[in-house]
Amino acid sequence: MKLTRQHTLAEIAKIIAARMIGNPEHIVRGINEIHQVEPGDLSFVDHPKYYERCLGSAASTILINTEVACPEGKALLISDDPFRDYNKLVEHFMPFVAAKEMVSSTAQIGQNTIIQPGVFIGNQVKIGNDCIIHPNVTIYDHTIIGDRVEIHAGSVIGADAFYFKRRPEGYDKMKSCGRVLIEDDVTIGASCTIDRGVSGDTVIGRGTKFDNQIHIGHDTHIGEHCLFAAQVGVAGVTHIEDEVILWGQVGVSKDLTIGKGAIVLAQSGVPKSLRGGQVYFGSPVGDARQKMKEMAHIKRIPDILERLKNEGHIK
Repeated sequence: MKLTRQHTLAEIAKIIAARMIGNPEHIVRGINEIHQVEPGDLSFVDHPKYYERCLGSAASTILINTEVACPEGKALLISDDPFRDYNKLVEHFMPFVAAKEMVSSTAQIGQNTIIQPGVFIGNQVKIGNDCIIHPNVTIYDHTIIGDRVEIHAGSVIGADAFYFKRRPEGYDKMKSCGRVLIEDDVTIGASCTIDRGVSGDTVIGRGTKFDNQIHIGHDTHIGEHCLFAAQVGVAGVTHIEDEVILWGQVGVSKDLTIGKGAIVLAQSGVPKSLRGGQVYFGSPVGDARQKMKEMAHIKRIPDILERLKNEGHIK
């Protein structure tokens, strides 16, 4: 999330009552979790396992729970609970604004776009030209939709990320301040759900087509001209390149890449990155032809065991 204006380290420290290490006039231009950071951003880390990664990232300001050597050109904010204070900053700079109308007066809707009855459109939403938004679609705040996009009934665009920190007393939600960006010529089927980014953007690329009941997790980037069949589920922070086809009920794990032109057959599970231009099947997925051969061999096992038993090799 980029701030509407730049803030000094001292201003940020005051909001969360944190101790500063660095120049009080050091500039903060954005707030982002580690997957999305850019120079000028503030990010947080609260576990020694990830200190080095965060300190060495593009983030210019680090919210951290212990005093460490400050990397050159950066600044630190020391907090007893960086997760809590990161959430406090999100709430400060992007507070929840309750809706007062079905279509926000701050929404921008393009020419020849049709909004069917029962559609909710939140604050600061932008919808392009020649779109069709079917009944009972919900579009959360700050969503950006391109031209010639069709969204079918009951879909929800921009709900919060499924992102929690486990504490002794239960799960603590990480506040979402990202967006959903849907590019031109996309079709979203009925009852689909697309979560916004935690601090960046969830992106659906130009010309991509979704069937019904598809879920896309936070900060995931879907390429151009992809085709997803019903009940596909894609976890967060996943990168799916152009022209990928996922057939029905494919499940894709988090933080991986599926290469351009890959095809994953129905009911497959994808736990790790896949190279493009190949056909995959199974759970976990493998080369489809090889998986089919393995299944054929498995079917022969009872006959093989029976023959070995008859020949006296096994009891």
